[in-house]
Amino acid sequence: MIKVIGVRFRTAGKIYYFSPGKLHIKHGDKVIVETTRGVEFGTVVMGPKEVEDNEITQPLKPVIRIATEEDKQTEAKNKEKEKEAFEICLEKIRKHGLEMKLIDAEYTFDNNKVLFYFTADGRIDFRELVKDLAAVFRTRIELRQIGVRDETKIRGGIGICGRPLCCHTYLSEFAPVSIKMAKEQNLSLNPTKISGVCGRLMCCLTNEEETYEYLNSRLPSVGDMVNTIDGFRGEVQSLSVLRQIVKVIVTLENDEKEIREYKVSELKFKPRRKKNDVRLSKEEMRELAALEKNEGASKLDGE
Repeated sequence: MIKVIGVRFRTAGKIYYFSPGKLHIKHGDKVIVETTRGVEFGTVVMGPKEVEDNEITQPLKPVIRIATEEDKQTEAKNKEKEKEAFEICLEKIRKHGLEMKLIDAEYTFDNNKVLFYFTADGRIDFRELVKDLAAVFRTRIELRQIGVRDETKIRGGIGICGRPLCCHTYLSEFAPVSIKMAKEQNLSLNPTKISGVCGRLMCCLTNEEETYEYLNSRLPSVGDMVNTIDGFRGEVQSLSVLRQIVKVIVTLENDEKEIREYKVSELKFKPRRKKNDVRLSKEEMRELAALEKNEGASKLDGE
């Protein structure tokens, strides 16, 4: 076992482990650490705890120091310089006529490097732009192309639920999301209903997927024949997954049909069959496939 703390360098960013050494560090402290990008200013989001050696990427670097007031002032100045750097880079992009959208600018704490994050439809030859920027800032320049999910994570916004976006507030990593999850939760497959601000499938589809898989496994499918607790055999007309209620069309003694509600525990039926895929046009399938497009791991925390 080894003692570590968890540090973040941006809101909802990836958590990195560092050794606290002999320093008395607690949750919420600001610290100065060394990463592969250089010396950086971070926030402790996980207080000292013991973890297994195999959970650590070696070598585990120590915390240089708890941030002083001077360090905090330096970080605040860097944030101001980032705004200026952003405007300068925008001007240079226009000057070179590059088809790229600048998203953010970021200084390392020691000003050893300036990173510019951008989106573009394809590969961009920005070699001349880098030379121009290096002449202005006189430090190392890195231009990093990111995807639309990372762009939304940086910019933030409000989801269709009315709350701030999950990726901007607490999601440190993007979980894989698939159309299968939307089907499992009986959601409309209309792209506008299941896509987020970024134009990809909503991350929150993963939140309840495990619960829906379990609840659906306890239910028959629509159209299945079931035996009821009161002695009828009927066809499943509809389901309430969360309430675990099944509506069944039963035939009474006078041959009249009636729809009755039963709890799933009051029915006997064969194990749930795999659902047939929903019938969709080729155009609809293309739209849904675009929502599911995987951009890989976040580029914001790569070093």
